[in-house]
Amino acid sequence: MKKRILILLLALAPALAFGQAGKVKQANRDTQTWRYEIEPVTVGLQGTVVIRVWSFSRNPVIAGEQAKKNAVHGVMFKGIPTLERMPGKKPLVTPEEEVNSGQFLGQFFADGGDYMRYVSLTNSAGGEEVLKVGKEYKVGVVVAVSYNELRSYLESKAVIRSLDSGF
Repeated sequence: MKKRILILLLALAPALAFGQAGKVKQANRDTQTWRYEIEPVTVGLQGTVVIRVWSFSRNPVIAGEQAKKNAVHGVMFKGIPTLERMPGKKPLVTPEEEVNSGQFLGQFFADGGDYMRYVSLTNSAGGEEVLKVGKEYKVGVVVAVSYNELRSYLESKAVIRSLDSGF
């Protein structure tokens, strides 16, 4: 009996692994549309912004995982809106710079890419907010983004112009 169960599990292992890989691919497709919302939460340590990112997906777990990628993308391309006593921040990358850095951005936002160095979860252990919106879930996750370090990295890769490069 134990042998039959073991053989069954070994036979199903590739199918289970493929199912998970399919979910990750779907999450990446969802993320490529860059559907998310950002709201400031509080002032972090110097050079860090703490924001809540609302990601959308049919699977709430995957939406939560994609929140880090969405947070870095938001800081780079959308900026941070102003909160009562917190000044907002402009986007780091202008539309012209975005067009010129397409290949770099593909590698930067790849699974496990360099974007992971500049973001961390602040409400892990199930602290995210999950709302059902139609057939999708809207998942809010609070993350901290190392704004100054991200800016320095983008400057070093010539994605954006440095502040001291002149006008």
